[in-house]
Amino acid sequence: MKLVLIGSSTGGPNQLKFLLKDLEIHNTCVVVAQHMAKSYIPAFVRQFNKESKTEVLMLEDSQILGSKIYICPQNTILNGKLNLIARFSEALSNFRPSADLLFESAVPLCKIHPVLGIVLTGMGDDGARGLFELYKNGAKCLCENEQDSIVYGMPKKAKELNPSLKPMSLSEIKQELQSFIAT
Repeated sequence: MKLVLIGSSTGGPNQLKFLLKDLEIHNTCVVVAQHMAKSYIPAFVRQFNKESKTEVLMLEDSQILGSKIYICPQNTILNGKLNLIARFSEALSNFRPSADLLFESAVPLCKIHPVLGIVLTGMGDDGARGLFELYKNGAKCLCENEQDSIVYGMPKKAKELNPSLKPMSLSEIKQELQSFIAT
């Protein structure tokens, strides 16, 4: 199974919908760490699911992942071999859910599954370190450009940490995402 990991914050919900709502996902699991108050996530997931071709679910603890879009309600780590499993983590982090924690947990999975990591709009540096670790372990990694970001903090930090990253427009990221899923 292919694995797509996305970290986003300020401005992320609309950008996530742009990237994902009309994708038909086969043999690919999408897990999103969107900085959002836990109380808002169920409504976001319900609305996103109504608009999306692929089922959008709020991730549950110890869930076996399938070809769906999952929104993390709290810090989450991934593991598994043939089956990908998501577990909630009590790890402390500055951002919740933490993109870094999610991305870093997927580093061992890069040896088993094709992985695509994406950092979108948001303030702070969450996701930059984890995306770099994914990159060093063979994952395809993308970050949003300044022009399309609502807040160019997270992608900027990802680019600063990994100069090999090419900042991309949302349309370019969507094309890369479609290509990753199709191959």
